[in-house]
Amino acid sequence: MNTNRTVTTPVETDVIVIGAGPTGLCLGIALLQSGIRTLLIDRLTRGQNTSRAAVIHARTLEVLESLGVTENLVAKGIHASRFSIRDRDRTLVPIDFQRLPTEYPYALMVSQATTESLLLDRYSELGGRILRPCAMQSLTQDDEGVTVSLDDGSCHRARYVVGADGMHSTVREAVNIPFVGASYPESFVLADVRLSGELPHDEVILFFSPAGMIVVAPLPDGQHRIVATTDLAPEHPDANWLQALLDARGPEHHPLKIREVIWGSRFHVHHRIAAHYRTGRVLLAGDAAHVHSPAGGQGMNAGILDAAALAKALNAALQGNTLALTQYGDVRRPIAMKIISLADRLTRLATVRPRLRPLRNSIMSLLGHNPRLRRRLALELSGLNYR
Repeated sequence: MNTNRTVTTPVETDVIVIGAGPTGLCLGIALLQSGIRTLLIDRLTRGQNTSRAAVIHARTLEVLESLGVTENLVAKGIHASRFSIRDRDRTLVPIDFQRLPTEYPYALMVSQATTESLLLDRYSELGGRILRPCAMQSLTQDDEGVTVSLDDGSCHRARYVVGADGMHSTVREAVNIPFVGASYPESFVLADVRLSGELPHDEVILFFSPAGMIVVAPLPDGQHRIVATTDLAPEHPDANWLQALLDARGPEHHPLKIREVIWGSRFHVHHRIAAHYRTGRVLLAGDAAHVHSPAGGQGMNAGILDAAALAKALNAALQGNTLALTQYGDVRRPIAMKIISLADRLTRLATVRPRLRPLRNSIMSLLGHNPRLRRRLALELSGLNYR
């Protein structure tokens, strides 16, 4: 018998959050503000430094107020008060956020790197800790708590564990929660560029065309975000490739020209949802619980709203009301299904077969004259209908 064997003693805390992206950071901030001992664990050495998610909607800004970051975010972003769907130069559906019942009647366009930086500053200000780079290897739970083993050989124990570790969640896989859904056949291109040409500074535009769709959205520092669907895309699209997309799909009367590509990437999109958000003392939030098309810019926003709801549920559970954890999933999962459905409808409209596109445009132009429909879309996109 080896008497020199080292025994790892689990570290005790209230909540361990796996994943330190926007969802995990927001959850950590909310928990610390409630006096709940919290530990974040992330596999990356530092946060992402690309802009990926670039929009924060009105409801999310309302929720972030309580975390103490909204004021700084609003100061750093572009206030896009309009969203429109166009057939090249013809406006099909204009959506105005300016009359929404909120102090933030716009979509805030800001780099995810900026958002994560401000959230990290707030989390650190509250004394929060992040273990990185560390990957979860396994977890086991019992009636009293959950033990998490990391790849650095350490072991940590908490009363609850939250998986906020993205679409390929190791937490979700560890507790065998099915992730139901499928993938879109098209690939998506994402790029941040500098443009020349006539373009509104406060409007996000979704262009339809016979060649396909392209989104052009303003970002701080004179940049614009481009998102497009395509059958075949290069891993790192360059200026010539992106210019060809704009020429074929963007405005014709006042064409846009790419002056510089800041960064670009290709990715495939899934629409999936976890079968349930809780197994015992393990819960899911953000992309670990649901993923969908970037149409409508809902992904990061849904994760932040998950975090706010889950923080309240965990606070209640730690005081003895464990039913709140089940209610968290009962409330947030149907909302995620609605978000997935909206993003799916927008994506399928954008990617219909070429012969059906004239009919689609005619129907959308007709619907675009309906003020009640435009109001409903504004409420859905802003997240205000999920209050």
